[in-house]
Amino acid sequence: MEPDRPPTAPTGVTAVASSATSVHVMWNQSTDDKGVRRYEVLLGGKKVKEVPGERHMVDITDLAPGTEQVFTVRALDTEGKKGPASKRVSVTTPEQGKEDTRPPTAPAGLTAEAGGSRAATLTWKAAEDDDAVASYDVYQGGSKIHSVGGESTSAVLTGLRPGTAYRFTVKARDAAGNTSPASPEARLTTTGKGSPEAGAAPTELTATARRTDEGHYIDLAWVAPKTGGEVTEYQIRLDGKQDTSLVWGGKVPEEKAKYTFFVGKEDGVEHRVKLRAKLPDGTWGGFSPERTVVTGEE
Repeated sequence: MEPDRPPTAPTGVTAVASSATSVHVMWNQSTDDKGVRRYEVLLGGKKVKEVPGERHMVDITDLAPGTEQVFTVRALDTEGKKGPASKRVSVTTPEQGKEDTRPPTAPAGLTAEAGGSRAATLTWKAAEDDDAVASYDVYQGGSKIHSVGGESTSAVLTGLRPGTAYRFTVKARDAAGNTSPASPEARLTTTGKGSPEAGAAPTELTATARRTDEGHYIDLAWVAPKTGGEVTEYQIRLDGKQDTSLVWGGKVPEEKAKYTFFVGKEDGVEHRVKLRAKLPDGTWGGFSPERTVVTGEE
């Protein structure tokens, strides 16, 4: 039997100072024969952040202003085997400067051009600030998906889906962490034949009936679809007709998401349940496979 190989080292690691105290780290996906479960981000060789395998970016906060920060990233597979660390990337956070509460102006003139079926180029006019713009954050729908330094007025986005409509905005941020209003929205549709729902359904859905003194509940657990951004909203469909909206008000689960809902007091009732996610571009993804449970048969 061929021995289990560790994941490859992440490539394309970049680090952008978002403010005097934060850095946005991004990288390309690692490969593994059994799948990547999570990534660890290391600062000076010490782990400071951990994210699930479908995410390839993270904000590192509470850093010291005006200091050099050196980052690496490594992947862990489904059995916990660690891959080698990526190449080191360094970035220097801006000086804190005087107290600043005024945000930059909104970036203007945002345009978006498809670069084939899976990429796009965004360009915009520089924002203005009473000190200086430290970074620009790119949003797909309501989720941040990219960040570039304050000297840049363009960004190349990859990992998009073919034949899909997207909506983007850009916000500017200064060294004090003040964020501008969003730019006007730019829209594009990637080329190629594809479905917005392809590969965008929740996976590993489980549904379990549970009895309490109050009645019967269904416990759900699932893994969010891989979208390139955080998924904060789901639609749960019960018995093919009843829909329940689920919106994460706080931190989005990094591993499996879980939700419980009440279905009545009667034993022996069969229920069918499935769910879908609202994607970062504002569209609904595909439904998960449907699960069937019967109350009273825990």
